[in-house]
Amino acid sequence: MMFYFRFLIAFILLHSTIQAQGPVIIGYWQNWISSEAPYIPLDQIDGRYDIVCVSFAVPTSPADMNMQFVPESVSQSTFIQQMSTIQAQGKKVLLSIGGANTSISMPDQTSHDAFINSMNSLLDTYPFDGIDIDIEHGNSILASGIISNPTSVDCVYLIDAITQIKAHYATTHSNTMMLTFAPETAYVQGGMSAYGGIWGGYLPILDALRDDINYIHVQLYNSGTVYGIDGEIYAQGTADFIVAMTEAMIQGFSTSGGEFAGFPEEKIVVGLPACTAAAGGGFCSPVVVASAIDYLHGNGNAPGNYTLVHSQGYPQLGGMMTWSINWDAVSTCNASPYEYVSNYEQLFETILSTEENGKEIKPVLFPNPANTFIHISNLTDSDYQISDITGKLIKAGKIDSNSTIEIDSLNDGFYWIYVNQSWIKFVKQSSN
Repeated sequence: MMFYFRFLIAFILLHSTIQAQGPVIIGYWQNWISSEAPYIPLDQIDGRYDIVCVSFAVPTSPADMNMQFVPESVSQSTFIQQMSTIQAQGKKVLLSIGGANTSISMPDQTSHDAFINSMNSLLDTYPFDGIDIDIEHGNSILASGIISNPTSVDCVYLIDAITQIKAHYATTHSNTMMLTFAPETAYVQGGMSAYGGIWGGYLPILDALRDDINYIHVQLYNSGTVYGIDGEIYAQGTADFIVAMTEAMIQGFSTSGGEFAGFPEEKIVVGLPACTAAAGGGFCSPVVVASAIDYLHGNGNAPGNYTLVHSQGYPQLGGMMTWSINWDAVSTCNASPYEYVSNYEQLFETILSTEENGKEIKPVLFPNPANTFIHISNLTDSDYQISDITGKLIKAGKIDSNSTIEIDSLNDGFYWIYVNQSWIKFVKQSSN
């Protein structure tokens, strides 16, 4: 009977549609010592980051898909303790697969099985909340056939491997594995100009796994020029590039390999380098980023030549990602440390308001952090939903300015409440 119950839970978790919960700030954490972007102990990173992608799990060799991950500067037990510390603060910690120096190919059953078994072992050893796919080289991410029916064995094996890893995670953790993607522009929006090889190579993977994906944060850097859905070409490092590439992911686009359906705006995250030294190209100043994000949110005029197809914008945009947390912390890379995450705060956590009679009315949540209840002012009778950072619905009901919401039963951590068409993030923190 117990086996049947565990199987049923795993089946429900595996086949449930993932709902993204935004906005979030995602940062990559470098698991190596570098003089340019110094190593930061995992439990000492800036507390404003919501999702941390640990970089990287890599194969033994290009011909051996046994995946490896070893903490660089601390013991396994210390690293696990550090992970648990920030997870207790409500953060999600993902194991990122690949990176710029890694190639992933699965030409046969042996490599496919090795990839699955080794990744399952890593996820069973370390308490990661899921995986991030940052594969930048290899046959597994080369376009073939059509988007809805790839013919490359390597690509089909990768899709199947991720599906099986998710199923194993659901069974062993009794929870849904978080799944994010960080493809380069050539492998996604590049499919508009050509379909084959690297051009559009991620599209079949994203399409096959779309119901399992929490967030997609295309790398809007190290890119060069790319077509937008308006048929014009846009260059990295500009507000136009951010806006055009982001809307393409939401609206979808045509390729010679078929139509690529867009993703909900809540699942699309804007990925940019933290500073000029963090990437070969594509850095945008905070002012340029702000002009692009504001326009994407439906505020103000176009910052360049690109005009949104959806003129109202995308107020529920998923958030921002950066390479990397380490670079964001460097005091000499920007005007001040953590400039990127600070800009995110300004852009995403101050826009959560509604308009009434032409006057901006901001719902205000207090106390925050909260222990047993929260109160929200500037409301009429409104429906609300509380979700955790993975998008799981925790609680729902009605509230007005004279009532409170009980949260004593919630675990400590970060949560989002959706009320009056606005997202407000709060922290549940038990009293000591």
